[in-house]
Amino acid sequence: MPPYVVDLRSDTVTRPTAAMRRAMGEAEVGDDGYHEDPTVNHLEERAAEIFAREGALFVASGTMGNQAAIHVHTRPGQEVICETRAHVFNSEMAMMAAFSGCIARTSWVEDGILTWKHIATLLRQPAENRAATGLIVLENTANLAGGTVCSSEIAEEVCQRAHAAGVPVHLDGARIFNACAALGRTPVELTSKFDSVMFCLSKGLGAPVGSMLVGSKSFIQEARRVRKMLGGGLRQVGVLAAAGLVALEEGLRSIPEDHENARFVADALAEVEGIRIDPSKVVTNIVVFELVAAGLDAFEVSRRLAGVGVLVNPRTHTTIRLVTHRDADRAGCERAVDALRRVLGASREAVRSG
Repeated sequence: MPPYVVDLRSDTVTRPTAAMRRAMGEAEVGDDGYHEDPTVNHLEERAAEIFAREGALFVASGTMGNQAAIHVHTRPGQEVICETRAHVFNSEMAMMAAFSGCIARTSWVEDGILTWKHIATLLRQPAENRAATGLIVLENTANLAGGTVCSSEIAEEVCQRAHAAGVPVHLDGARIFNACAALGRTPVELTSKFDSVMFCLSKGLGAPVGSMLVGSKSFIQEARRVRKMLGGGLRQVGVLAAAGLVALEEGLRSIPEDHENARFVADALAEVEGIRIDPSKVVTNIVVFELVAAGLDAFEVSRRLAGVGVLVNPRTHTTIRLVTHRDADRAGCERAVDALRRVLGASREAVRSG
């Protein structure tokens, strides 16, 4: 591996900042199993305050937070409505089935954002011969759809109509702060109608580990019990929560720059022969593009890029995802684009000469 690496596989690859490391080393701790870790308590209070909720819970990962929420909101034998590319359906090891006894009922939407029009066709009321809808899950931003955003208007309509039908709605808000930056809205404005919200500290905010689950007092009490079932009973975890507190303050500052770098990459890739991308679709820090030239698939392109110090994430044989973040500056993004241009150019020449 070359000594200089531009890692655009995900915004989870960021390293803790000096301020985070200092806070972790100096963190006051206690046993969170007894609710006695003051740093965790402070983080949970701060998260609840930011989202104007009664309570919050620190969890090890976004998957743990989402699956705890699904378990609290549903009962075995129910269906969970989500978009076909939703993280809860594609990237959480079928846990809604394995742990909560639920199955996903999905709909593919062009931009990855479910609206009530899509949900209404999937909604199932209790009947003797079919499973009922137990929960609706929206995702903001929509990761595998290219970081698209769900507006407050869409979210409010979905929640209002779902609640009228007696169905709760959970938000997988892993990158909700990216959505806030893109739309110019606050977390409360984008999430207030949801029954529960999960957001990640370790993605756009840059903390080394951890996510938060927010909701009502009774929801958080039950989610804490479910977290224990998932092996998430935590002890002197203030050393991790301390980094999360820093991330909630300093991590927000780099998000607009991440978005600018993603748009730069998208605009530059649109000029590269053999790549198909619509730069206008890139509104946050995720860039998904398609390879349309013969000769190399996405996995081979990824392998060759790694050989020159650029790491990307092939999603299918024809699509690649790039994610900008605090540790990938403009120069690194330029290097990645140049490397892609060279790899694809060399492939075209090989095909022509062969």
